[in-house]
Amino acid sequence: MRVLGVNSLFHDPAAALVIDGEVVAAAEEERFSRRKHGKRPLPFSAWELPELSARWCLEQAGLTPGDLDAVAYSYDPALARPAERLGLHDPYDWLRQDYARQAPGFLAEALPGLDPETVRFVPHHVAHAASAGLAGPHPDSAVLVLDGRGECGAHLAGHYRDGALEVLAAQELPDSLGLFYEDLTEHLGFLRSSDEFKVMALASYGTPRFARGLAEYVGARPEGGFRAHPVPWTEFTAPRPATVPWRQEHADLAASAQQVLEETQLALARELHERTGEDVLCLAGGVALNCVANSRLHREAPFREIWVQPAAGDAGTALGAALHVASQSGPVKPMGTAALGRGWSDEELRDWLERAEVPYEEPDDIAETVAEVLADNGVVAWFQGRSEYGPRALGHRSLLAHPGHAENLERLNAVKGREEFRPVAPMVLAERAAELFRGGPLPSPYMLFVHEVAEEWRPRLAAVVHVDGTARVQTVDAADEPLVARMIRAFERRTGLPAVVNTSLNTAGRPMVDDPRDALECFGSAPVDLLALGPFAVRRAGMYA
Repeated sequence: MRVLGVNSLFHDPAAALVIDGEVVAAAEEERFSRRKHGKRPLPFSAWELPELSARWCLEQAGLTPGDLDAVAYSYDPALARPAERLGLHDPYDWLRQDYARQAPGFLAEALPGLDPETVRFVPHHVAHAASAGLAGPHPDSAVLVLDGRGECGAHLAGHYRDGALEVLAAQELPDSLGLFYEDLTEHLGFLRSSDEFKVMALASYGTPRFARGLAEYVGARPEGGFRAHPVPWTEFTAPRPATVPWRQEHADLAASAQQVLEETQLALARELHERTGEDVLCLAGGVALNCVANSRLHREAPFREIWVQPAAGDAGTALGAALHVASQSGPVKPMGTAALGRGWSDEELRDWLERAEVPYEEPDDIAETVAEVLADNGVVAWFQGRSEYGPRALGHRSLLAHPGHAENLERLNAVKGREEFRPVAPMVLAERAAELFRGGPLPSPYMLFVHEVAEEWRPRLAAVVHVDGTARVQTVDAADEPLVARMIRAFERRTGLPAVVNTSLNTAGRPMVDDPRDALECFGSAPVDLLALGPFAVRRAGMYA
């Protein structure tokens, strides 16, 4: 059974390929098109399909469109209702729905040889749920989906047992925790459906003094579910123009909204546990990318374990839709890694460097070379293996630095051209993580939770300690990431620190680096000391000697 999953209707278009129940490839369109998030989530862009990523998925497996048994489209227009009946102000939503209904024909045009009859519509939140419940490592689990919107809802609570989903509850629009957070993002001067993570970071600088007022509009219902009514944001603070620096009142409003979101999500998780009795909760939907909220669930929800889909946003619905359709024909296997995107052989990387006429070295061990530069407080662009599926850099397309120098936070934010309040993350050896970090689940391979930095380690890891004393940790297991683990061990031998700074290899407003050309362009335009491109090293001093 060969199933191509497609997400395209709202934002973060992506494609994923599942063959005989196994995830073979998955990639976001932005990594190919170089447009952040692939496109804006407007009705006028709904026709845009992830053509480049879909073609790559097929090429990766040596397939043509005609070889596919099914194409799973992560939205079912038959379930949708007019926006005005859902209480949404979206006057052109009818155009989006019309594009969705025409998707089989559009896909056949984009992928010549595809039979439009193979296209199957998968409800949006079912696709989200499958991206967690089927892709996760537990065959039985509760699953909670929270995002901006699907066909007519913004939430799904369910239960997976032996690969089958039972939907237990769904919250209809216009009540939406995702749209609540998007509205706040726009009010605070950031780009909605894009910059919500900036609001989460800004919240750490504030106090939740507006939380009681916001709770009048947003919160859990005693009878189950939640309400999220339109918030008169200007009654709390005036809107912030994007070009005006943030003030304390903006951070306080962000902190207040974050608290309300967490408490509502926690109530939904407790309700779901009461109904299922499961030990494991799987999370998906854009809200599941909120690491701070995930960590509170870990601390206070009655589940033994929480597993979060690393591509929890809409991009992950391509994978979820494919797994859902594939599961109708037989068992499917969990995703074992987020490294599901493009990769190049050593010889192909050498060819890129030769064509670019870039001076490079081939050291005996790139891990040792990188560790030496990092120990000397250099910044390294790290390009290794297959690219990550989802928004987090997980040691394949990363910027690395020394975590012991507090000024490296400001330095990296300047390199990337982003806001000064944005944190960077530690990448730590899994066997040492519990010594350095507390209060969050370990291991944490997908960087989707925050942990308290142990008091004695805070001065030694100054660059990665957020203003609230936490860090968004990625643990590295040598069995899964031998090269990354070897590099960190080499760094520890030189510095005594079993962790390095890890942030995504890109600059502000641009997608994460994906192919060698992207890596060379980013390296050439940013003040980075070394590019580790596979086994090869390119030094800035050598390029501009």
